[in-house]
Amino acid sequence: MHLMCRRWLLVSKLTARGGNVRSFSFSASRRTVMAAWVIDKYGKNDVLRFTKNAALPIIHYPNEVIVKVHAAGLNPIDISMRGGYGAATMAMKRDPLNINQSGSEFPLTLGREVSGEIMECGLDVNYFKPGDQVWAAIPPWKQGGLAEFVALSANEVSHKPTSLNHTEASSVPYVAATAWSAIVNTGGLNKDNCAKKRVLILGGSGGVGTFAIQMVKAWGAHVTVTCSQNAERLVRDLGADDVVDYTAGPVEKQLQTLQKFDLILDNIGGDTEKWALGFLKPWNGAKYVTLVTPFLHNTDQLGLADGMMQTGVTVACKVLKHLRKGVHYRWGFFAPSGPTLDDISEMVDAGKIRPVLEEVFSFAQVPNAFQKVEQGHARGKTVVNIIKDQEE
Repeated sequence: MHLMCRRWLLVSKLTARGGNVRSFSFSASRRTVMAAWVIDKYGKNDVLRFTKNAALPIIHYPNEVIVKVHAAGLNPIDISMRGGYGAATMAMKRDPLNINQSGSEFPLTLGREVSGEIMECGLDVNYFKPGDQVWAAIPPWKQGGLAEFVALSANEVSHKPTSLNHTEASSVPYVAATAWSAIVNTGGLNKDNCAKKRVLILGGSGGVGTFAIQMVKAWGAHVTVTCSQNAERLVRDLGADDVVDYTAGPVEKQLQTLQKFDLILDNIGGDTEKWALGFLKPWNGAKYVTLVTPFLHNTDQLGLADGMMQTGVTVACKVLKHLRKGVHYRWGFFAPSGPTLDDISEMVDAGKIRPVLEEVFSFAQVPNAFQKVEQGHARGKTVVNIIKDQEE
């Protein structure tokens, strides 16, 4: 049964037992400030600032929840957003009527994925109740998870896997939502049609790559991964069938010895798309999906209208160019979704997917965590424990 349907069935049962499950109001007697890492301007790591006086989030809409954050995952998008990447588009999402003055997003909290506990539910939220253990991927235009509390829409939240603790769980939602969006929504693969499909993952040892390997392997795909030699054992342990070491010579030459692919997921970008589409099965519905797109860069540089126009022209030209060769060119995007995380939670608890943590930092070490992610060459995820620091 589809997860969205199961959500509605559970809501119906809860309603039949007595209606609204909102058992108490966290906001009635709480304090008004919290601890958080924020930025007051865009820049390098020195713009990160710790404060104990960040505004504590409140519920503005009846479908929102307040989550007490136990742990938060960091991703390359956090490094980019710290430097102002996507600022024009995010400003439009936060303030579509352009009422507020420039810079109104500050102080801005980063962090796009969390695991924690529901503290308060809006009046229309019946799928969750205070005390529920949850995880979530946070849209980039919202305040992030490097704080004691975060406000989210209920449809962005999911019950976390019971088999994971909060540190482990916080490493999954962003990469899961990104990989699912790219592979399922854009690439067209799912658990029902993935068996025996050939999938190439360019850049397989980072967060999205390590998750994508496990997901498509669990669905029966044959998985080829590019990474460096010192990451080969990791990706093979996750299920990779073939591994191409990019330090051993040009990847495109090494791939010539392999059969062509039904789907290519590109986490690298740059020059890869110049040759990667040549390794797709022609006239067979095969797709190349890249997660490295110029959309936000265009809107930052050209403004929203001109940037979107330039983006439309770029993608249209590339789609038509490759369609003539019998393959499909697509862009993939991060898409937060609670129902998607419901599906992922089931796969995790069934032992089909496990978190891949590279390093865990304390809440006091957030700048160090950013430095770690910024270095690149990831072997899994970087996570910040928040609740443990607050209890000490």
